[in-house]
Amino acid sequence: MDRRSFLRASAAGTAATGLAAPAYAQGNRTLTLVTTWGRGLAGVHDSAQFCADRIEQMTDGSLTIDLRAAGELVGAFEVFDAVTSGQADMYHSADYYFVGQHPGFAFFATVPFGMTAQEINNWYYHGDGQTLHHELGSIFGLRSFLTGNTGPQSGGWFNTEIRSVEDFQGLRYRMPGQGAEVLAKLGASVQNLPGGEVYQALSSGALDGTEWIGPWADEAAGFQEIARYYYTAGFHEPGPALTLAVNDATFQELTPAQQQAIETTAMASNGWTLSMFMKNNAAALARLQSQGVQILEFPDEVWDAFGQASQEVLQQYTDDPLYKKILDSYQVSMRDSAAWIETSEGAYTAQRDRILGI
Repeated sequence: MDRRSFLRASAAGTAATGLAAPAYAQGNRTLTLVTTWGRGLAGVHDSAQFCADRIEQMTDGSLTIDLRAAGELVGAFEVFDAVTSGQADMYHSADYYFVGQHPGFAFFATVPFGMTAQEINNWYYHGDGQTLHHELGSIFGLRSFLTGNTGPQSGGWFNTEIRSVEDFQGLRYRMPGQGAEVLAKLGASVQNLPGGEVYQALSSGALDGTEWIGPWADEAAGFQEIARYYYTAGFHEPGPALTLAVNDATFQELTPAQQQAIETTAMASNGWTLSMFMKNNAAALARLQSQGVQILEFPDEVWDAFGQASQEVLQQYTDDPLYKKILDSYQVSMRDSAAWIETSEGAYTAQRDRILGI
């Protein structure tokens, strides 16, 4: 029996036997929070720090959060295993880093040609999203919550212009999640590196290009010092969410008020983090342009290739019933949200920008 099947069977067996009434831990408690982000990494570390600080404040110090950035306790991509094994109590990350555990985790970060930040919030809080996140996380002993969003991420940095699909052949590029599988289908050699390691890989020539987040975080990372061409619209991460996940056994030991503090903090961080990124991106983009960075868009034929490969990637895991369940729910909600947003907000902003000359 493989690990995934074993975990499902174990979860089902636990549910069948029933659970005793929880015994809440008494007194103050310290929870270890591990993150995928290097300490000080613009935006994403700030989001993790917001969560740590707010949980302590909301619980009047009955919960103290010991925040460990990437590499301080475990590696950037080891946070999932650290929390499921009990080595740490919580992680702050993007769940598409853990598609190797289950491909369904991608939907709780982002998928190619997927939801914007507003659309994923619609699905998560007023559709099936949060319930499905809990269902998936429970297989691995997690209680998971969305806790942030970067807004639309940029297409990335390149040392040469992308004029056709053929330009991806052999290109050494950094990208995580299902977007990486799309570029691999187009011939790229794709690597998934933690954010704190990308600058060195790009400057040394180990990478020909990279995506990270958006103008503000990318400027802070210094990519403009190395790469010349910046594609500001990307197919791969239209509204990537971040996750705060708690070891479920630990979560069940907390008082209801402490549990609520964690969930409420995650919701507050979701909006706070998105606003932080969106507020800072425009000014950062202007600064990048003033430094001679060329701002470009991918040609239509490249977008078409992105789209075709993305559909192939999305469909390749549908033999997994839970993945298919999440995909179907996600796509129905996205179509519903898009239909309204396009005819309301989309039409309004187009007219507003035309009239005001924005």
